[in-house]
Amino acid sequence: MSKGSFPRVTRRPGGIRRPVVVAVAALVPAGFAGWLLWDAGADGGEKAPVAAASSASPGRSPASQAPSRQPSPSAGSPSAAGSSAPPGTSPSASPAAADEGPLPDGPLKGKVVLVDPGHNIRNSEHTAEINRSVDIGTGRKECDTTGTSTDAGYAEAAFSLDVAHRIRTLLRAQGAKVVFTHDGERPYGPCVDERAAIGNRAHADAAVSVHADGSAVGNRGFHVILPASVKGGRADTSAIAGPSKDLGVRIAGHFVRSTGSAASNYIGGGTGLDTRGDLGGLNLSTVPKVFVECGNMRDPKDAALLTDGAWRQKAAQGIADGITDFLDG
Repeated sequence: MSKGSFPRVTRRPGGIRRPVVVAVAALVPAGFAGWLLWDAGADGGEKAPVAAASSASPGRSPASQAPSRQPSPSAGSPSAAGSSAPPGTSPSASPAAADEGPLPDGPLKGKVVLVDPGHNIRNSEHTAEINRSVDIGTGRKECDTTGTSTDAGYAEAAFSLDVAHRIRTLLRAQGAKVVFTHDGERPYGPCVDERAAIGNRAHADAAVSVHADGSAVGNRGFHVILPASVKGGRADTSAIAGPSKDLGVRIAGHFVRSTGSAASNYIGGGTGLDTRGDLGGLNLSTVPKVFVECGNMRDPKDAALLTDGAWRQKAAQGIADGITDFLDG
């Protein structure tokens, strides 16, 4: 997908306004022409829990699964210092205080953004806790998973936290209050239902969960996961499915412009967008929310990007720009 296929983003006068969902189609880049064909049942399965490493998650081959034991952060990842919780720390502790100190005036002043760094570098040390099932509205799934890693051992949890820090810096510079689901201070998790609840309690104007995929070699590119319209138990996305789609389209367009990366060649039919109804972090959200899979850690070419700090800054810029565009739409 060429960068030239995306129209230039322009700001409307009049300050920050809530986006009008009906206008989304006009914002869809030419490379996303297939967005109306999203399949609410496409693919499936979050990353496999460590106790089930021998069985593949739905929608992924066994060869694409991550090692059950995640290595320590490698070069380029956030420091291991401060990533462990003091003995006795409760896994249900309050989310990290992501916004300490006064916020500058800027176009996002008064806006709240939830940033959810996918997984936790210490999940593999707490298999019983992360493998317990939680209610996601449409069923039950594992509390959390270990995530994947590159072949060289750079963990998805380290990648997602690093990119989340960069996004926070960019959004705070524009005046936004940024709330994290965790900042490496917890012994594991939080569980997927709590990740959604943190954004709900913060009354976030937008929420983004940062990830990297673990698929087969040759599968490359990013994709943005959108919430399907689901209703069951505590899950009801009827009010947020449309705005979340708008948020996802904007993030995808800016991600391409910032990183130069193409949309996934294995999920989303070339649109860079995938709609799912089996993710608790989306099902239980009452605020506009998407997941961003920034690339495939198991592919050497994608891994070379994901492990490069300069590229991670571009990825963070693209995500932050998409959020800003959504809030300023």
